[in-house]
Formats: sequence, C-alpha cells, structure tokens
Amino acid sequence: MSAEASVGSHAANTAQSAVSQPVFQSTVEGRHQGLLGSKYVKLNVGGSLYYTTVQTLTKEESLLHSICNGETEVNIDSDGWVILDRSGRHFGLILNFLRDGSVPLPDDHRELDEVLKEAQYYRVQGLIQHCLTAMQKQKDIFESVCRIPMITSAKEEQRMIATCRKPVVKLQNNRGNNKYSYTSNSDDNLLKNIELFDKLVLRFNGRVLFVKDVLGDEICCWSFYGEGRKIAEVCCTSIVYATEKKQTKVEFPEARIFEETLNILIYENDRRSGPGGLHLFDSRGPGSSVGAGQSEEEGAVGGDRRVRRIHVRRHIMHDERGHGQQTVYKD
Repeated sequence: MSAEASVGSHAANTAQSAVSQPVFQSTVEGRHQGLLGSKYVKLNVGGSLYYTTVQTLTKEESLLHSICNGETEVNIDSDGWVILDRSGRHFGLILNFLRDGSVPLPDDHRELDEVLKEAQYYRVQGLIQHCLTAMQKQKDIFESVCRIPMITSAKEEQRMIATCRKPVVKLQNNRGNNKYSYTSNSDDNLLKNIELFDKLVLRFNGRVLFVKDVLGDEICCWSFYGEGRKIAEVCCTSIVYATEKKQTKVEFPEARIFEETLNILIYENDRRSGPGGLHLFDSRGPGSSVGAGQSEEEGAVGGDRRVRRIHVRRHIMHDERGHGQQTVYKD
C-alpha cells in the first residue's frame, strides 16, 4: 500500500470517529472537574432551561452542591447545558428557595406534595422542612372542618349513638310540631338554641359527636349521651296558660346547656375510673341548686342508672303581651 493511501485511510477513520462521538461530555471528566471553575451554570431540567450561578447552587448541602463539586456524575451536552432528568415544573421554586432562604408554597395539597418530592430528590433540607410544616398546617385546618353525616331514620340514629366512642350531644329542633301558637320571644330563643349548637360544634369538634334532629317529636330539647346511653336531658319548651288560649314558650337556658356539655366530657374522661365517675352527674353537692325557673327529674333507666331531665319552666306564666292583660298563675 502506498503512503498516500495510508494517509487517506487514516484521515477517513479520524473523520468517522469524530462523527460517531457522543454529544455528551465524559461523566468521569465532569466528576473530576465539576462546575466550580465556572461562574454561571446552564441547567436543562426535563426540557425546561434555567440559568443561574454556582454560588446559588452551593448555598446548601444538596445534590446540586455535589454536582458543582464534581462529587456526582453529570451529563453536559455540546452547548454546555447540564442535563437533569427531572420535571422542570417546580425547579424554579427550588432555585428561588436557594436564593432567598424562603419561598411561598402552593396551597393545593397535590402541588405541595410534588414540591416536597422534588426537594427530597435534590436533598434541599430547608425546603423539605418548609413543605412538611405547611402540610401539617393544612392537616390541622382539615381536621377542624366539621363532617356532617345525614341520618335518615331513628334506628340509624340510635345505632350511631350506641356505637359512638365519643360523648354525644343531640338537639331536637322541630318548630312545626306544635298545636299552639308561640309566644313573642319563642322564635328568637329557638334561633339562639340553634346558634349555641353551632358554637358548641366549633368549640368541641373532635371531642364530642353532635347530632341535630329536625324531625323529632320535641320542639326544642337537648339530650346528652355517654357510653351509648342518655345521661341528661334539657327541655326548653313549656306551655303558657294565657287568658284566651294556650301558647308554647321556648326558653334559652344557655348556662345549663354549657354545664351539661362539660359534664358529659368529664363523664367520658372518667368513665374507666369505676363507679365513682358516675357520681359526678348524679350528685350536685351541698352548695348546688337547679336554678331559678328550672326543675329537675330523674327517671330510672335500668338498675341504678338514671337520666337527669331538666325542664325549664316558670311558676308565673303569662302570654307576654302588653300591660293590662291578666297574669295566670300555674301550680
């Protein structure tokens, strides 16, 4: 073979090897040199292009820091872009966190979980903790939201109360179940009872199961349950004997309702302490009283267990109309 043919063959082989050479730089070379020799870095994250500085990427001990140091293998294309095989949707948020030390997080739980996953991949510990704190706040807010099941039958309600491990407070509210007219203040007091129910739901949510019965026989009556049985009852209605006709009166014994709600919590907390826990309800002590305008009855339920029923009433009943009307006394 001539010298000219040998030279031509060598040149052809050199050209072919240049064409077949990959567009990525050697990962070994990238590992030894890193990116610390450069001031700016071009990042291609799943097709999204980002331009930042080495100083930003090395602010925290992370995967990006190890890439800049050359500790982690990296692929760089022929144009100098560092190739990261991740979604670039939230990478800008990670860069902003490295720049500023804090960043607003998305409110949507799914997006927040995506940011957490990216922060865990890049090992940005500050952003990971920031995401976990935001998730805990969302969880606390979610748990404070009331869940209201729809009960369609009395049997379903009784079964739910009997199987519930929490104390139960039930308000029966059926304004239409009345054969007499209402006194002038009854509608306002009925609304106050409903508003108090809503306040108690917000205050004791998670500790007490609240049930509102709008189809029961009572116009306005509170019932308190523990261990699946009724412990106390506060009836807020009474009959007014007016001069011309009978009227139904609705009261608002706010203090007594609060008291029975707290009592049912005490009962539930001390129910495993033995028979002594029950006396918190059945005995009031020498200095306690039922209160003006209220009467208390106890009805046997089985054995020594009794249901305390409190009926709100007045000894002097009237129709609450203007002066000059005769007041009728009730025994």
